[in-house]
Amino acid sequence: MNYIDRIKKLKSEKKITNDKLSELTGIPLGTLSKIMAGISDSPKLSNIVAIADALGCSLDYIVNGTPDNDNNYTLSPDEMDFIEVFRALDAHSKEVVRTVAKMESERIADLKQPQSAPQRKAKVLSTPAAISGVGKRNIFLYDLSVSAGTGVYLDDAEATEISIPDNDRTRIADFALRISGNSMEPKYHDGDIVLVEDTDCVEVGELGIFVLDGNGYFKMFGGDRLISLNKDYGDILLHGYSEVVCCGKVVGKLKKRG
Repeated sequence: MNYIDRIKKLKSEKKITNDKLSELTGIPLGTLSKIMAGISDSPKLSNIVAIADALGCSLDYIVNGTPDNDNNYTLSPDEMDFIEVFRALDAHSKEVVRTVAKMESERIADLKQPQSAPQRKAKVLSTPAAISGVGKRNIFLYDLSVSAGTGVYLDDAEATEISIPDNDRTRIADFALRISGNSMEPKYHDGDIVLVEDTDCVEVGELGIFVLDGNGYFKMFGGDRLISLNKDYGDILLHGYSEVVCCGKVVGKLKKRG
C-alpha cells in the first residue's frame, strides 16, 4: 500500500467522502481529488499533515505505513495537572468526574460523526430509488446532456422519474443521465441514457461522470487523463485543470425501446 491507499482505507473505515475531507482539512476539493487520483506527484507536506489530522492518524502512518502506537501516551501539562487533582478526590467525586467525562466524550464523538456530504450543483443524488412494482423500480433521470464529446456545463436541470428493470445489474444505479456527442462510440451513442452509481471516485479503466473546471464529461478514467472510446478524440490530460471532480461511476445504459 502507498500513501494514497492508506488514505483511502482510513476514509472508507470512517465513512468520510472527499467533500467531507476537503471541509475538515481546508484543502480545495479539486486539489484533494488530484491527490487521491495520484495526479499530484509531490503533494504539499502541509496537505498531508492536514489529512492525517482529519483522519485521526499519525503522519508516519500515512507516509511510511508505520502503525500508530495507541498504548503510549504523552501527557500535556494540563492533563498532568488534571490527574493530580483527580487523585486528590474522594470516591464519590471521582465517580461524578467519570460520569461527566463519559457524557462529554459521547457528545464529542457525535459531533465528529461525518455529516451527509452537500450535494454538488450538477446532481441531486440523495433521493432513493423507489420500488414501483414487480421487476421494476423508479429512479430519476437528469437531462443534463452530459457530454460524450468536447464537454458542456453541468447546470441545474429538472428531474424526470423513470421506470427501469430491477435486477442485479441495475440495482446499484442511483440515478440516470442522458449523454450527448459521439466520443464514446461505438458503445455509447448520442442520446443514450446511462445508469450512474453515486460515488466520488472510480478506478483506472472504469467509466465515470467528471467535472473539469465546471464542464461535464462522460469518459473512461485513465489515472492522469480522461479517455474517449472513439479514437477520433484525443485524451483529456487532467493536470491542466484546477478542479477535477468525479460525480459518479457509469454502470450501464438503458436499452432503447424498439
